[in-house]
Amino acid sequence: MNDSDEKLAAEVRSILDAARDRAGGDARVAVDARSFPDAVAATAAAGRVPVVAEVKPTSPTTDGERDDDPVELADAMVAGGATALSVLTEPDHFGGSTQRLERIREAVDVPVLRKDFVVREAQLDAVQADLVLLIARFLDADGTDSLAALYAAAEERGFQPLVEVHTREELKRALDVGADIVGINNRDLGELAVDLETFERLAPAVPDDVTLVAESGIATAEDVRRMRAAGADALLIGTAIMDGDVQANTERLTTVEAAATTDRPAGTTESTSR
Repeated sequence: MNDSDEKLAAEVRSILDAARDRAGGDARVAVDARSFPDAVAATAAAGRVPVVAEVKPTSPTTDGERDDDPVELADAMVAGGATALSVLTEPDHFGGSTQRLERIREAVDVPVLRKDFVVREAQLDAVQADLVLLIARFLDADGTDSLAALYAAAEERGFQPLVEVHTREELKRALDVGADIVGINNRDLGELAVDLETFERLAPAVPDDVTLVAESGIATAEDVRRMRAAGADALLIGTAIMDGDVQANTERLTTVEAAATTDRPAGTTESTSR
């Protein structure tokens, strides 16, 4: 275990260890991706909040498990106004599978994000998706490929990489590799604590031409307004949608009268703004 691993919560260390050992695909994939930035822009132009709704059967940070048909859940999310879907493919801790993602992507016409802990190039070849999650904290460490190498490999296959960050250093790394879709995770993988101020601190440093996604901890209409006012182009929401009536929950969060502007909040002094 390296020093970086020791700073991770035990649950996250277990996920990362499993990811390092997971095999990749049998053949290189090629993806004709549905444009996520275009979908976000179309949703905003229609006066709705761009939401990436997450099909998440279970996770280490939630209680219980949903065993509904995943395609029915996905259809309900799209019917509720979801701009895109996030589908867990991590099998050991989140109950996900690549087969579930394949079924969902065939059934819907919105962009689909593969949410997993991809740490080696071969793992990109497990399944086609429109976007693939690359977690900056997990890359450039022992047993993983570098963020730059994995980002380039994802783009070569046609994926739209969504680079997830939690700190200014991780954000700098994401921008340095040319990331044009960035997710700021409000959850600290070291302690699993959620703080919406994380997004508010980092968002002003993200250039306007980057599609910015707020992740974790978004549950209420007020949370939606807060993240949109801080500069979120889109919101990734899992538990608050999966807990109860999926379609109604999605509709409730996509029709919030959120701040229409994504300008930099007043009083910030960053050199770039949103």
